[in-house]
Amino acid sequence: YVELGTEVSVGDTLCVIEAMKIFNPVDTESAGIVRKIFKHSGDPVEFGEPLFLIESLSP
Repeated sequence: YVELGTEVSVGDTLCVIEAMKIFNPVDTESAGIVRKIFKHSGDPVEFGEPLFLIESLSP
């Protein structure tokens, strides 16, 4: 869903994770700019593993 450099707001959907044929949206808890994407479409993901690095917009 999001790409590097995308500005996101609280509650924006960053991506969707499929687990056991159920699709779960991953929403951001803070506003900022996506600076790094750790996982890409099709990559396996473990519980608690970071997916994105978001630089805060707060000073």
